Amino acid sequence: MKTRGVRHLLSMADLDRDAIEQLLNLTESFAEVSERSIPKVPALRGKTLAWLFYEDSTRTRLSFETAAKRLSADTMNFSVSSSSVNKGESLRDTVETLSAMGIDGIVVRHGSAGVPQQITQWTEASVINAGDGSHQHPTQSLLDLYTARSHFGDLDGRRITIVGDIRHSRVARSNVLGFATMGATVTLVAPPSLLPPSLEGWPVEVEHDLDAVLESTDICYLLRMQLERQKQAVVPSLREFHHEYGLTVARANRLPTDSLIMHPGPMNRGVEISGEVADRPQSVVTEQVANGVSVRMAVLFLLLGSGLDVVDDRRVAA
Repeated sequence: MKTRGVRHLLSMADLDRDAIEQLLNLTESFAEVSERSIPKVPALRGKTLAWLFYEDSTRTRLSFETAAKRLSADTMNFSVSSSSVNKGESLRDTVETLSAMGIDGIVVRHGSAGVPQQITQWTEASVINAGDGSHQHPTQSLLDLYTARSHFGDLDGRRITIVGDIRHSRVARSNVLGFATMGATVTLVAPPSLLPPSLEGWPVEVEHDLDAVLESTDICYLLRMQLERQKQAVVPSLREFHHEYGLTVARANRLPTDSLIMHPGPMNRGVEISGEVADRPQSVVTEQVANGVSVRMAVLFLLLGSGLDVVDDRRVAA
């Protein structure tokens, strides 16, 4: 994907290595903005963004809202629970209604894969995928890449171990593409019942024994059990899952001292990660959240702002 003139961000498959590098470099500029006493620039003054969240969200929605405000954009807070959706209004009619109000961008989260792509057919606004079913969550992957790069620099040759409910995880799918594109080796660790039916075309290795890969892991990326997406029991019990695949204190002690522990949130302590491990210095979960604001500022700026291939900080902050 070329960043100049791009209109949408729907999937990590849209981004080649150069585009990811540009977004991460731009993120550094906005991270500096976020550290100012008044963390605000007029880069998107006069632009209007609408949030279209059909699924619950805390980190992603608040992060996008904060990013938009720091860029001086106006926002429309659409609440599905109190909207005409409850009167039977279709998704298309909702999108067209918002578009008629003169919006420039839509940030959408939906339980069905492919919805953000479909929305692009119904609006002239830019569309950003904030999570669609078990398909993609590109801005989560970008903030994870930025967090990892801030610690390791070049990600070429780094070993990323993604553990847990891979089958139902849009974060796993996005991060497999993101980290592989940046030159890392990705290993999925899960019981067969929590892996996708087919991994054909996935640039990954697969391991069913977490203990076998801990000592060679640079980033241990943990995923929660997505019980809301599971149609049937996929593990004997959560206690059994923690015993076999949870990052316990004993397992965390076997990780290299400079490794990172990452999680997209929300964490289920005592299931995929023990409470003590979640609070260790190696855990960068809150850092991921903080970086999410800067990453989403960069995405919004590139989609709705000047779209410069090389961003001049003076123009961003002017």
